[in-house]
Amino acid sequence: MKKAFEKYRLEPDQKVQLNDWDTLETSAWDGGKKDAKLHLLELNTQLEKLQELLYAERKQRILIVLQAMDTGGKDGVIRSVFKGVNPSGVRVASFKVPSALELDHDYLWRIHKQAPAKGEIVIFNRSHYEDVLVVRVHELVSEKVWKKRFDHINAFEKMLHDEGTVILKFFLHISKEEQKIRLQERIDNPEKQWKFSSGDLKERGLWDKYRDAYEDVLEKTSTKSAPWYIVPADRNWYRNLIISTVIIETLESLNMKYPAAEAGIEKVVID
Repeated sequence: MKKAFEKYRLEPDQKVQLNDWDTLETSAWDGGKKDAKLHLLELNTQLEKLQELLYAERKQRILIVLQAMDTGGKDGVIRSVFKGVNPSGVRVASFKVPSALELDHDYLWRIHKQAPAKGEIVIFNRSHYEDVLVVRVHELVSEKVWKKRFDHINAFEKMLHDEGTVILKFFLHISKEEQKIRLQERIDNPEKQWKFSSGDLKERGLWDKYRDAYEDVLEKTSTKSAPWYIVPADRNWYRNLIISTVIIETLESLNMKYPAAEAGIEKVVID
């Protein structure tokens, strides 16, 4: 699967019609689901070692952005891809409806506070992109306001990049039919009913508006320093393989090294 992920990476200014992107395709993997799950365990081990090296070196930062339609699988990615990593160096930041305090500041204020420190991986479960998605679809701000935010976001991410943050952004692309199945499962499964809200159905009714908004986001904010990947996500195992591989190959490209040992350590003997 090495480098096969490149087909899902958007080039700057690349036009996007999400209906043209197959949510079920698995062309970057030659094996089946069972083999994929076994390979994912190997990737978990690799990621665990690379994350420890990133944390030990404390020179670089990783920001991972996860966006999706409702039921797209953001939580599932976090559970599966980051299984076994050291929680000391990995943190999840979730962005829900802004608080009164957050609304008193600019929309990026709450985002910047959660950006990764040196040696840290931070995963944004939803992100600053809600401020060009939800606010647009629900008409919470005018078109004049949200259109300006594309430039703000690109500048913000460029600043993070210039200061040493590696940014990877994943849009988990599911079909409307798959969303229906997943919402029904939440209703039918007593262990998942807590996840269901009648508001989910209202949001589902806005599917086309969200699709249009996401197409603008993907086209206008996939940059050389902060690329978007459109990940076919109807099959969870394939989604996880793509994201794991992208993250691991990115970490491998950083040429990280463990810090030098304390002088004279070879002479130390523990009694």
